[in-house]
Amino acid sequence: MNLDKSTKRIAKKVKNGFQGYPQISLAYYGQSTALANKVVVEFISEAGALPQTQTFSSDMDAKKDETIQTTLLKIIERANAKTVLEAEGISIDNA
Repeated sequence: MNLDKSTKRIAKKVKNGFQGYPQISLAYYGQSTALANKVVVEFISEAGALPQTQTFSSDMDAKKDETIQTTLLKIIERANAKTVLEAEGISIDNA
């Protein structure tokens, strides 16, 4: 799947807001707010459940990495996520 198609489908799901569980949250991190080289995905199956976390890293901008964006979309679809949340902007990764 191409990058544009993946990012548009993810953005559409994010735009819907909270719709219930299961829920997936996406957060982008980088050394600066200009480039995200890491994505943290959290999956919550039901209210009160502990999140399952998975991290993806890239040498380039993860928001423009076709492999990462396609993988995120597949995770969302396979989890049958009713809610997809995305943190605004890029957080500074101090690790």
